[in-house]
Amino acid sequence: MTRRWEADPSALFVKRLGKSAAELGNSKGEDECPDIWQLSSGDVAVIGRDLTENYRSHLPDGVHLGPDERLVVIPGNMLSAAKADIPDA
Repeated sequence: MTRRWEADPSALFVKRLGKSAAELGNSKGEDECPDIWQLSSGDVAVIGRDLTENYRSHLPDGVHLGPDERLVVIPGNMLSAAKADIPDA
């Protein structure tokens, strides 16, 4: 079965969306850096804490995780700070 969407592993990081973890006070150093980036493919990369196993058994109806997918969590203020950089649909 062919997926309707597939991530392009050759896409490059183009632009940070919002502010860095350090600017938002979400990081003490370079080892704790949640982030949101637009890729050259137009897709978005999210760096966050992998909580896949914590949430797997609590997903809402209709929400599924594929075997190669991970559920990551980022600080709420990071997504709010990125709002201005995310175009309307």
